[in-house]
Amino acid sequence: MGQISVGTIDYFIIFSYFAFVIVVGFIVRKLIKTDSDFFLSGRSLPAWMTGIAYLAANLGALELLGMAASGAQYGMLTMHYYWMGAVPAMIFVGLYMYPFFYASKARTIPEYLRFRFNEATRGLNAITFFVLTILFSGISLYAMGLIFSVLLGWSMVFSIIVAAIVVLLYVSLGGLTSSIYNEVIQFFLIWIGLLPVALIGMYKFGGINGILANLPESFTHLWQGLSSTADNPMGVSWFGVIIGLSFVLSFGYWMTDFLVAQRAFAAKDVRAVQNTPVYASFFRLIVPIVVIIPGFIAVPLFPELGKNPDLPYNLALPLTLVKLLPEGLFGLGITALLAAFMSGMAGNITAFTTVWTYDIYQAYINKDGSDRHYIKVGRLMVVIGTICAVFAAFIAAKFPNIMDYIQMLFSFFNAPFFATFFLGVFWKRATGWGAFWGLLLGVASSFLMFFFIPSDFYSTLAEGNFSRALWAWIVTMVITVVVSLFTKPRPESELKGLVRSVSEKISYAHLPWYKRPGYLSVISLIIMLVINLYYW
Repeated sequence: MGQISVGTIDYFIIFSYFAFVIVVGFIVRKLIKTDSDFFLSGRSLPAWMTGIAYLAANLGALELLGMAASGAQYGMLTMHYYWMGAVPAMIFVGLYMYPFFYASKARTIPEYLRFRFNEATRGLNAITFFVLTILFSGISLYAMGLIFSVLLGWSMVFSIIVAAIVVLLYVSLGGLTSSIYNEVIQFFLIWIGLLPVALIGMYKFGGINGILANLPESFTHLWQGLSSTADNPMGVSWFGVIIGLSFVLSFGYWMTDFLVAQRAFAAKDVRAVQNTPVYASFFRLIVPIVVIIPGFIAVPLFPELGKNPDLPYNLALPLTLVKLLPEGLFGLGITALLAAFMSGMAGNITAFTTVWTYDIYQAYINKDGSDRHYIKVGRLMVVIGTICAVFAAFIAAKFPNIMDYIQMLFSFFNAPFFATFFLGVFWKRATGWGAFWGLLLGVASSFLMFFFIPSDFYSTLAEGNFSRALWAWIVTMVITVVVSLFTKPRPESELKGLVRSVSEKISYAHLPWYKRPGYLSVISLIIMLVINLYYW
């Protein structure tokens, strides 16, 4: 790809951003008085801020490097990850799930499982989530290291360590509040830094239709070609998209991932909690402009992408950045990438430390510590989690498309989580031991399918991930139901505020339509439907 010229102004922009986020950490540190301030921002933030942070925490390596790579590899089908694979689930959890998590006063999602089921289920979920967040932190670190090494010429190891130190500093100083403030800034910085890539690319090729004209025919439609797995580059059918991605994987992620839920938990009241993912769904509809379209642009610009081992799909966005942006804009683009990757990693680290402190340390090691003590434990775990993430980054480096790696992790953990939480909220007969054995065997079944079903059994990695997620969800559901029918349920009096059928319904009839989560959700779904029909 040749020698990349990085100008003085580019370096100035990059290091100014690093300095800025660290300064924010020092400022926020003064606001931290209790463990709730450090881990949950004191549950005091407005919905617009938590909504942006909710989406920004998801705009890490998964969204930028992974989605651009998938855009170059699969074309328009990648949009399903954003629309069918996100918006319905985000609205569902906002309207029906988060109110129970919030009203129960659970500080984490595993803690909700203790309130709803038992300690064993909480412990299992906490441990598996603990592993998952470390692996996801590694993905973000690898993505940052890749940017430094490819675009700035630094070694991969040095790049990963530098990125880790910056995140370590501002998260350990300000906790979740520091992360959320920076995520709001990072969200807008991503648009400022990466929108020029899409705009310049569209100008170069004659608009979005001009870009699509330079792609293979199978890359240019959302639903055409999904009648069978052989007719599209992703190797999935409409059933796989609707059931495997949009239902199991999507609901499993948005319902159970504490990384994003933690942002909603920081909101000031129940309506703000509900509006957090609903607001974010509107932004989710337009984010593909800056994360997937650059992947489309990379296809005609770099014909060897994905075919040459030195040009994996993961380089789609960085290479397009280099090709299209002049000095100054180039530095802003790199900074936007780094902001997104640090946002993703910081989100994972704050979720990791919160779950460790509340659901493992406080639950099993020291139940009577002071606020100051738990804050110290949290800061120590930021350090330990960051070190673990450095090692996990080298696992992520083994995958040519990190989006496939991410979906693989979802199929291991999030699909079984989804079944457990769904039954917990909507079926009052579900018991603690039913949930425990269902979750344990669901996770185990996904790993067994991965190791014992040959990879060439599926046409693509994506098809394997969707299929494995669906079966893991089914296993968890069936085991939970069967065991629950043979074990004693909790009395209804103990399930109020935890299960939908025995809890008071929330009403916003006194509010205008534009403040009511239900009306806003319908608007978001209609927009998503229109977009899908237009690009059918």
